[in-house]
Amino acid sequence: QVQLVESGGGLVQAGGSLRLSCAASGRTANSYAMGWFRQAPGKVREFVATISAGGSTRYYTDSVKGRFTISRDNAKNTVYLQMNSLRPEDTAVYYCAAGARPAVALRKDIDYWGQGTQVTVSS
Repeated sequence: QVQLVESGGGLVQAGGSLRLSCAASGRTANSYAMGWFRQAPGKVREFVATISAGGSTRYYTDSVKGRFTISRDNAKNTVYLQMNSLRPEDTAVYYCAAGARPAVALRKDIDYWGQGTQVTVSS
């Protein structure tokens, strides 16, 4: 069993930055690929970024490439999402996810979800 707890969300102006954190607990947490998804009001949950268990492979959805960076510190059992140049369309609840796959870019890849953290970008 893996528990995921997100933090770091908040309100920021367009062009600003935020860093989300996801603390994972559980004996095998570091063996899981991790990812970030987001869900805006009235929209489906969508993939944002994923990182492999060892941290060597990363994928991003096109709309965040060059602005967001996913990273992990396995010594701290924590995954991060650094978000720069934020836009109003980035406003959503951001969810951390873990899966026993090389990467977690599809909802079917997910074994565990966090509770979500709200990110609001004002124009």
